[in-house]
Amino acid sequence: MIVEMLLAYDATVKVPSRCYRSDADALQASSSEGHDKIVEMILTKGANANVQSKCYSTALQAASTERHDKIVEMFLEGQYTQS
Repeated sequence: MIVEMLLAYDATVKVPSRCYRSDADALQASSSEGHDKIVEMILTKGANANVQSKCYSTALQAASTERHDKIVEMFLEGQYTQS
């Protein structure tokens, strides 16, 4: 998987997305699109689950708004609430 390869080479996960939404980051993008494995990978690499954007506020809200229950559960379990 491309994401695994990028993370293996220490690609940063804490920068805003220029392709998805101008003020969203990779975590919000993958959360809103329902990519649970990618969400988990970038969270374990240190992405901040509390970053807010104009569109979704947080990655939790992005997943919730788009009805991605598995990702919502990951956030609500509490293991990814801080960077």
